[in-house]
Amino acid sequence: MTKTVAYHWHLRKIMGEHGMFATTDLVPLLADRGVVMTSSQVYRVVSGTPERMNMRLLAALCDIFGCTPSDLIETYVESASRRGRKTGTTGKAKPPTSGSKNRPTRAVITPADD
Repeated sequence: MTKTVAYHWHLRKIMGEHGMFATTDLVPLLADRGVVMTSSQVYRVVSGTPERMNMRLLAALCDIFGCTPSDLIETYVESASRRGRKTGTTGKAKPPTSGSKNRPTRAVITPADD
């Protein structure tokens, strides 16, 4: 079993709690704190889930909304089982179906009898 760390990004929710519903309202607030971004860049940060983030941006967001990074980012662990994966190497060739006239048949390699 493998574990994957994932996260939820709550910036839009925090903006709504502070009465800020337009992403363009955030542009001048960030610029006041030394983080210059275009309105389209801010839109992508607010509406999507960023994979990478500048620490100055994170600090500016925390300052603007009076929150901590843990209020913006909620981490959780996903566990994925590797059992039952289909690899396609069962060793048996499937009979062709009616819709696969132009598709080749899988070759089955068997050891030679010595």
